[in-house]
Amino acid sequence: MTQSLHTAARLLVLAAALAAAAGASAQAKGDWTVKVGVNKIDPKVESGDVSAPALPGTKADVGPDTKPILNIGYFITDNIAAELDLGVPYRHDLFGAGSIAGTGKLGTSDVLPPTLFAQYRFFGKDAVVRPYVGLGVTYAYFRRERGSAQLTSVLNTGGPASTFSLEAKWAVSAQIGASVRINERWAIDGGVIKTKLKTTATYSTGQTQEMRLDPVAFNVGVTFKF
Repeated sequence: MTQSLHTAARLLVLAAALAAAAGASAQAKGDWTVKVGVNKIDPKVESGDVSAPALPGTKADVGPDTKPILNIGYFITDNIAAELDLGVPYRHDLFGAGSIAGTGKLGTSDVLPPTLFAQYRFFGKDAVVRPYVGLGVTYAYFRRERGSAQLTSVLNTGGPASTFSLEAKWAVSAQIGASVRINERWAIDGGVIKTKLKTTATYSTGQTQEMRLDPVAFNVGVTFKF
């Protein structure tokens, strides 16, 4: 977890203490909320092999990234809410794995993963702390894929620079989190999201590779109710 997430977690504990001392207003039917914060996406990769004529066991891994987020929520009832998770593009590094582990960075890819959740908020509308669970749909849109010299040396030694693309995919996401009210309008909110995501990499050499990314995301932020 990055230093920014550690700091945000300490703010969450402080907010809980403040809310317990001061009380809080309800989150109820018809309320809109806006959350700003940070989110770390950490892919849990299960990589297939690059298709022939690559060396058998040519796999890939994907590194994490942390970016600001913007979430918009609406309370359909006192306990059921809809939330749209947005943000700036994440940039993930791709590394060699399997038989090419240790070859270094193969490339980078930007991804936009907007997600729409249906949430259930526990406890009554006047509760200071409200845990929640959610189920939603994510659209993972990959763009600006860039190959490195290492990728060319693995797939096309001595030839033109190798490039690749990742197929955009729909995926199912589940979340768990909690909101801690500070006062009439403000709250601290944090959660974890697990997404089941599989995509296909297509290389300029004509080879392909199936990759299950299944990222876990950790987020924390400040929520304003209006």
